[in-house]
Amino acid sequence: MRREPGAQADPDIDRITLDGRPLQGAEARAYVLLHKPRGYVTSRADPQGRPVVIDLLPGDGPRVFPVGRLDYDAEGLLLLTNDGELTNRLLHPRYEIPRVYEVEVERHVSPRELGRWRRGVVLPDGPAVPAAVSLLRRGSRTTWIKLTFAEGRYREVKRYCKALGHPVVRLRRVQFGPLHLGSLPMGKARPLTAAERAALENLRGGAASPILTGIR
Repeated sequence: MRREPGAQADPDIDRITLDGRPLQGAEARAYVLLHKPRGYVTSRADPQGRPVVIDLLPGDGPRVFPVGRLDYDAEGLLLLTNDGELTNRLLHPRYEIPRVYEVEVERHVSPRELGRWRRGVVLPDGPAVPAAVSLLRRGSRTTWIKLTFAEGRYREVKRYCKALGHPVVRLRRVQFGPLHLGSLPMGKARPLTAAERAALENLRGGAASPILTGIR
């Protein structure tokens, strides 16, 4: 029995008690990658009764929470986890975790205009300057553009495009930090791979912890 101040306990070896009663072990960490469809709220519940992203996960899985948000009418990669420490690191602006979007905007954008897009705009809450901009393809009346931002500000991509005179028609997030949407079907979820988990741990700067996938 170790009583000295600062003693370290190993939950895999030591029996930890409080007032003679054993403490429950920490909940296993779970990490889920979801391809969010449009028409879902990025939340565990919605006061208005709209569908929420949790509805797309198995009902008997671990309790996880969305990391950041995607608008109701946006789609794409969404990470859900119960790892609060990692969530804070991924969302804190100081770490500049890249978010990559494929965005369909109104009207045509020519290659000559990309310089203006790369210089960014000034929004009411400060400058919005993408880390990268590239043209993907043009439709009959719209243009698909690939944008990378690193702050995750509220509706930053939509406000940025509108300020440039090209309101967003459709928005899809295809990358968040080291995680890529890939070929995951819309509305489906999967556990992170070992490589993805290791990449997230590199962001944290610590050793990997036991994983509970929560998705069969």
